Amino acid sequence: MRTVRIQNVAIGPDKPLAVIAGPCMAESLEQCSRIGETMRDRCAELGIGYIFKASFDKANRTSIHSKRGPGLRQGLEWLAEVGRRLGVPVTTDVHQPDQCAPAAKHVDLLQIPAFLCRQTDLLIAAAETGRAVNVKKGQFLSPREMSSVVQKLIESAADHPGILLTERGTFFGYHQLVNDFIGLGDLMDLGWPVCFDVTHSTQLPGGSAHGETCVTGGRPDRAPLLARAAVAAGVQAVFIETHTNPAEALSDGATMLPLEQTLSLLGDLVAIRGCVVSAIGASSV
Repeated sequence: MRTVRIQNVAIGPDKPLAVIAGPCMAESLEQCSRIGETMRDRCAELGIGYIFKASFDKANRTSIHSKRGPGLRQGLEWLAEVGRRLGVPVTTDVHQPDQCAPAAKHVDLLQIPAFLCRQTDLLIAAAETGRAVNVKKGQFLSPREMSSVVQKLIESAADHPGILLTERGTFFGYHQLVNDFIGLGDLMDLGWPVCFDVTHSTQLPGGSAHGETCVTGGRPDRAPLLARAAVAAGVQAVFIETHTNPAEALSDGATMLPLEQTLSLLGDLVAIRGCVVSAIGASSV
């Protein structure tokens, strides 16, 4: 399996766990900076790499009335400033091919949303920027079918800087995503580092949150269980959406973890990752 580098963060089979984390939506520059600084310091304490994440636009919302974020221009300015303030790499999701080039000028890793993972023009545009690309596996795809996504990215850039593949659950037609750990192994067999989306895996697609039919529900109480299992299975990175007060978040409040809980969980995940890397080293001797 290859190792991918995002600035000073190395993600690979024998590397420490990498963490991609932040609020679902960029609600303000100060909010992003505050959450990012807390996460950066905790990851530094644990000796692991950290990539800040927030979205400038939430294009896939349950309701047309839902908040979507600050938009491309303002959002990218905030993200770039967070990167400068904190000295960490930054990522955000892109939804249209014409968003890739401007986003690549402000962030270090482009993220392709799960529902858009097969959109050829979007993948080509992302690869052509020269940035590493993190693709979330569609809820409708088997892990092995992600090989065609990888091939599109590789053939769209002569010397691609890196690909991450993120597992976020599979949808079988009822209000719960299912994580297939045999499939997680199949995803790792594709040869690129695999990230596990801890919080989106707990979504209840189409389900209600807090009694509201227009807001997607979730089971964040199960996020730590899934995170520990995925790291034990060998993923090289985790993706966590976290907020100081999820109940007041403008997006995905039903699945985001409270910041303090995230900080505590990371200690467990780093310990598990250490055991996995040691086991890999022992088996290769």
